[in-house]
Amino acid sequence: MNTLAAPRPGAPARDPAWLPRLFWITATLVLLWPLGVATEFRPWVLFEPKNLKVTGQFLSSFVPLAHDAEFLKMVARETWRTVAMATAGVTLALLLAVPFTLVGTRVLSVSALSGRMAPLPAVLRQAVRWLLIVLRSIPELVWALVFVRVVGLGPTAGVLAIALTYAGMLGKVYGEILESGEPHATQTLLRNGSGRLQAFLYALLPANAAELTSYTVYRWECAIRSSVVLGFVGAGGLGQQLDNSMKMFNGGEVASMLLVFMALVALADRASAWLRKALG
Repeated sequence: MNTLAAPRPGAPARDPAWLPRLFWITATLVLLWPLGVATEFRPWVLFEPKNLKVTGQFLSSFVPLAHDAEFLKMVARETWRTVAMATAGVTLALLLAVPFTLVGTRVLSVSALSGRMAPLPAVLRQAVRWLLIVLRSIPELVWALVFVRVVGLGPTAGVLAIALTYAGMLGKVYGEILESGEPHATQTLLRNGSGRLQAFLYALLPANAAELTSYTVYRWECAIRSSVVLGFVGAGGLGQQLDNSMKMFNGGEVASMLLVFMALVALADRASAWLRKALG
């Protein structure tokens, strides 16, 4: 028995939109080609016999995993330092981002209730937005290199680097989340004499708490990854130990630390899901 449905009478024999799709696929490939040339993107070199041999040797060194007591004690200590670096950095970023958000969010502007923001608040709001652009446009790796020279090697440089870059990111996204929500309750409070902080705490924050929390935890997860990368430039933590093991071609230690790192990211993901459920 034939289970295929017969074509309906009058139905087109082929996709009527195939020509536009073909055009856009071709246009995308044409645009991507010079980008690949500019970046010298040549993935086929990965499959050359010499490179496959080197890759195989390195991956085979991952087994067995390093698990001696002294190594595991060091990993536990550096993992805690990595989490502490990320948490402290995000906390400092929050202390900077929240005031910037309150100043830079249009929906919290009293003068904007009439439709047009007053000149001075408009200039101040734009200045805050430009400051956030400057903070997030400089990668945390660059900030870390600067602070390593200022405060020396160690987690302090990583904390400060994460704080500045993530303050710019959090301030921008917090403002977008607040401005994309329903402004009626906030505007009602402001029109009836409420202050900006009260309008934020009793109107904007409760309506957007789940989304703000989810993004904050996601940024904390990103900060953990960043703190590992910052360790490669002397900011301490698990990244610095990972760099040392890679330089020594100790695949067992590298594999063990990568597993710990993946566990940290999975834990942050579960924490985000739990908080969203609790606030939803």
